[in-house]
Amino acid sequence: MRKTLKKLIALTVLTVFMITAVFASDLTGKTVILHSNDVHGAIAGYANIAQLRNEYEAEGAEVILVDAGDFSQGTTYVSTSKGFDAITMMNAAGYDVATLGNHEFDYGYAQLKSNLEKAEFQVICADVFDESGNTIYPAYTIITTGSGMKIAFIGFETPEAQTKANPALIKGLTFLAEDELYAVAQENIDKVKAEGADLVIALSHLGVDAESEPNRSVDLYAHTTGFDFIIDGHSHTVMTEGENGEPIQSTGTAFANIGVIVIDNETKTIEENFLRSVSHDEDGTTVYDITNDIAVSGYAQEIMDRVNGEYNIVFAESLVDLNGERDPGNRTEETNLGDLVSDAIMWTVLKDEGSLSVDTANAVAIVNGGGIRASINSGSITKKDVNTVLPFGNTITVVYVTGAELLEALEASTYCTPTAVGGFPQVAGIEFTVDTTKAYDSNAETYPASTYYGPASINRVTINSVNGREFDENATYAVITNDFMAAGGDTYYAFASSENKFDTGIPLDEAVMAYITDSLGGVVGEDYATPKGRIHII
Repeated sequence: MRKTLKKLIALTVLTVFMITAVFASDLTGKTVILHSNDVHGAIAGYANIAQLRNEYEAEGAEVILVDAGDFSQGTTYVSTSKGFDAITMMNAAGYDVATLGNHEFDYGYAQLKSNLEKAEFQVICADVFDESGNTIYPAYTIITTGSGMKIAFIGFETPEAQTKANPALIKGLTFLAEDELYAVAQENIDKVKAEGADLVIALSHLGVDAESEPNRSVDLYAHTTGFDFIIDGHSHTVMTEGENGEPIQSTGTAFANIGVIVIDNETKTIEENFLRSVSHDEDGTTVYDITNDIAVSGYAQEIMDRVNGEYNIVFAESLVDLNGERDPGNRTEETNLGDLVSDAIMWTVLKDEGSLSVDTANAVAIVNGGGIRASINSGSITKKDVNTVLPFGNTITVVYVTGAELLEALEASTYCTPTAVGGFPQVAGIEFTVDTTKAYDSNAETYPASTYYGPASINRVTINSVNGREFDENATYAVITNDFMAAGGDTYYAFASSENKFDTGIPLDEAVMAYITDSLGGVVGEDYATPKGRIHII
């Protein structure tokens, strides 16, 4: 596909003229690595990185395009095809190498394999193994440039993927963490050096967030010897170096920036690294700092037109802004959008009499804040709006747990509150308090196949009431949630251990749309103007 695109570009006289006129510097003898991370469905940006490649090539540089993961999910433009359209766009843009992000597993390992069979770029991942003990993709690749320089890329996936993706859809996979992660990294550094690599670059989806310690890119760098540079993703950080000067660069998210690394072919050293902004705001007008590759833009427009035709359908309205922010927001505190989604899944199950094997007074709804991905502004609501909020295709699942297990799940899922965590619970039918003045009492070992530590004791959370009644640790409660959490996703191992659960098969986005139209009469009103006071944080 890339060869076809280059022919189209060569025939576009205007584009060639613009490149020649605007970019007159000489980069002969240089190799430029352009990198992206956490694109999350912002597919129009692929035309920008392709154009930047064109510009550097016109200046004489050899260009390598790489991505540090999380390209499969984020907007309807990729989620409606379960990530496949992201591969289409990466092929069109001419990527050479990519590693996996945790969101690559959102639709399951089988779907990921199917999607990547169509990839025209190399996929690398050194720290995820299948049931046979083999890496699911090659650990590294070595690219030999036209000058004969060998650049090795080693791929790393965050071990958080084992709980940030639906555990039921990634059974049999092992994600290395901490010392095992460092060891496999060093092993592969040594391998590529033995194969004559002149530069060794980590293509990592590890991030630098405190909640990811000790599996961050800075931890990887501190516990290994031999990385010349780390191209990072996962935490959506905009940086050109680590906090302590580590050679780590990350672009943020959604093509806000494109990463640039310039290498001198003769000395085989990195001369400079920096970020190129794609656009900026000027007096309320978007000004593009990097223009579009015409051919790649055409591929993106075709996908957007198709999806918009199906999803840009107004079905309701909201009188209030619904908060889909991360922090402060759905990962740190109760929000009105969290209330709406929780109310919707509760209503969906309870509207049919006899749906539960316990009294409905013992029914609660819990949605992980990390599963709420966008806000909805006041005004018209489209199917696309709701699907963007809930893009994972999760289905409503009912899990029966004891009161003690429910309390454990809430304690584990607020362990770092008020610091953000994806497992933070948005709820209905329950009122509880988190006392952040008290320390979280964690177990010595993580939950099985997790990076999270369960509570050794209940120290921070108090359940004030369930549907207005006194909470009972010995009672059985029906937790209405999603299939991701029911399988132990995020911090919800207490749900995974339940042997009594059932999946309704009803997608969350469809449940929310039905709740708005059928229960709220098509209008999200002032009742949702503010959070309803279900969660109290001291």
